[in-house]
Amino acid sequence: MENIIIPFIISAAISLLITPIVKRIAIICGAVDVPKDDRRIHKRPMPSMGGLAIYISVIVVSLIFIPMGKELFATIAGGTIILISGMIDDIRGLSPRGKLLFQVVAAIVLILGDVRILGITNPFSKTLEIIPLNNLSIPITIFWVVGITNTLNLIDGLDGLAAGVTMIASLSFLLVANRFGYISIIIMSATVAGACLGFLPYNFNPATIFMGDTGALFLGFILSSLSIEGVMKSVATIAIVVPILILGVPIFDTTLAIFRRLLSGRSIAEADDGHLHHKLLRMGYSQKETVIILYLISGIFGLFATLIARINTKGAVILATMVLIIALLLANEIGLIGSEDYRK
Repeated sequence: MENIIIPFIISAAISLLITPIVKRIAIICGAVDVPKDDRRIHKRPMPSMGGLAIYISVIVVSLIFIPMGKELFATIAGGTIILISGMIDDIRGLSPRGKLLFQVVAAIVLILGDVRILGITNPFSKTLEIIPLNNLSIPITIFWVVGITNTLNLIDGLDGLAAGVTMIASLSFLLVANRFGYISIIIMSATVAGACLGFLPYNFNPATIFMGDTGALFLGFILSSLSIEGVMKSVATIAIVVPILILGVPIFDTTLAIFRRLLSGRSIAEADDGHLHHKLLRMGYSQKETVIILYLISGIFGLFATLIARINTKGAVILATMVLIIALLLANEIGLIGSEDYRK
């Protein structure tokens, strides 16, 4: 338990204590989010770049409690590259192409540190056969890292949403990693969850600071690394299904956003107001209620993911398929999947 509690508490304390300092730095640097369109929920300028506090907490605690190896070095180096891109974007703006370049470089750094997807479990094999990706390993890893990094950024539209969803996802990865005895991943997951918890008092509605791209991109990158190291390297689980469920809310939201924008003839990088949180707000829920609903959904997905990681592969396939179908049916029933978005 000390592998979880102590890093979690220290990380939360650091984040809680330094966020006010980071807020002052953000204002001095001009990292202020000014509402310029109806898509933004906040109505007054808000200091951004709060993710710097989360970054400092995660890095400091990780260096204290996790032995330095090439995997940790690659994660820290890649995360720092992503952090820099987020800070640039929060202060002066960065084009989608520029962000993508940073993300690909960060993903390559992970790969050089042997943090990559080597194979996929064959769910229909009695011996838990791993299908090697061989030459596809590198492009698939880059695609996964870039994709997950951006999914979290896309849901960062309400006070406390991205921080809370990340905390829940990190705790889910912690439980799965604990199943397989991955001590470093357990500590890193606890550290990330603690950093998010320490940031939430300033970020939950009504927020006094945003994490900005600095935080959202960094956390997305860290979650992609945790999913590879803590789940996809295990032969005893459905390697791709578990992280997809744990990150179900951001992945589901991003997938809908991509189809929505493609069907309406717009660039997939173009922002809109069709995200899950926007839909829930239009259904009459308050900001706090919307965030709590998405927290609960994330928690349910995380719970099912931890269950799937503990059962046999065929049972996992059946359970995962049922969960995804039920989620889609419920989302369609309550109007979270709507054709009106495609005509906007």
